Amino acid sequence: MARCSARAADAGGDRARQLSEINEMNNVKLPPDVEFYEDIRLIVWRPRGLVNKAALNKIITVLGELETMLKEPFNRFSDTVGADAVDLNFEYIIHVSLYRRSFYGKLPPIKSAILATDATLIHYGKVHALLTQGSPINVRVFQDRKEAARWLCVPIAILVADADQYQ
Repeated sequence: MARCSARAADAGGDRARQLSEINEMNNVKLPPDVEFYEDIRLIVWRPRGLVNKAALNKIITVLGELETMLKEPFNRFSDTVGADAVDLNFEYIIHVSLYRRSFYGKLPPIKSAILATDATLIHYGKVHALLTQGSPINVRVFQDRKEAARWLCVPIAILVADADQYQ
């Protein structure tokens, strides 16, 4: 069972302060499908429509910018339930996984939860998890939002935000 800090457990009632203040300070432009909760150190990506190379490149760029600017590590949650289609291949997933592993380097450990119900996205998530094993990036694929919240030690309310309109 995961141990959760009191800080993460207490964040449930109030939606955590999003990255707007950090955006202004560091000129980080978050796409509309990305939220950052500074107080619980969590970035949430909710791709909609087509998940393709352009969509992955956009989130990879945001992750890289934030990792470079912020002093503390942060966990990730990718909610792919709202994706309608996937236009990716294993070669690209391998490329992205190895790039992320290399870019993140020896930074402190983080968790990356991928919520997926589409068989293709589940398979790609598992390949990403396999290729990041042994690095500080701990990836797990979930089909249940509550299990992802428990593993990330965050309130389920953070992960449910806007999810009901896609189910």
